[in-house]
Amino acid sequence: ASHSTFSTPIEMLHFIVRLRQLSGGKPTGFKLCIGHPWEWFAIAKAMSETGITPDFIVVDGAEGGTGAAPLEFTDHVGAPLQEGLLLVHNTLVGLNLRDKVKLGCAGKVVSAFDIARMMALGADWCNAARGFMFALGCIQSQHCHTGRCPSGVATQDPHRQKALVVASKSERVTMFHQNTLKALQELVQAAGLSHPNDITASHIVRRCSDHEVKLLANLLPFVKPGALLGGEMPPHNVYRLYWPMARADSFAAVSP
Repeated sequence: ASHSTFSTPIEMLHFIVRLRQLSGGKPTGFKLCIGHPWEWFAIAKAMSETGITPDFIVVDGAEGGTGAAPLEFTDHVGAPLQEGLLLVHNTLVGLNLRDKVKLGCAGKVVSAFDIARMMALGADWCNAARGFMFALGCIQSQHCHTGRCPSGVATQDPHRQKALVVASKSERVTMFHQNTLKALQELVQAAGLSHPNDITASHIVRRCSDHEVKLLANLLPFVKPGALLGGEMPPHNVYRLYWPMARADSFAAVSP
């Protein structure tokens, strides 16, 4: 699988510039699910070398996926959201590009705490579909691509569409949205913060064993600003092993 317009990270960034120009300056970015680390590193190096940055990047996690997705992709392809989001956030921080690129995320983001946890890992916002689909009446029959959705959500069949009562379902979706944001507000206030963007990895605690809990800030690796611009690599294996394998003019791994 490849794109017909570009074949290298540098060409991809020039395509983003073209899209931004053709849209009259509208925010332009891309969405990805992290696969091989060197592919993302190649894009990051292209940003650093060309000075071209997207307005936003949305990181999807392997947990996400539509019911129309191939089963093998749903079960086995892509990095989990936590690891993928953290890798993108850390890389942008390490290149001093984090303030130039807004970072969104998606992948089984349902509850207010899901949102808080992702923002603690570096997200500026969260995209969510699953909770809204449930509120709409989705029963996960995985028939989205067949046109035979039993709840009337993903179908063009007029008979099946009758199962989706818009007046009722729209109210359910609205209430789910409002109450999720209210719960997020309560979490932020309980932490003594004024905005969800103030949540950090130091606010989230994870149980590691029956007798031990740790802050995410101490449990997960975080890269210092500008660390990838110097000669010394961050002390994380993913950078030590795969950063030298990436270059701006190719998505393929190269010998360091």
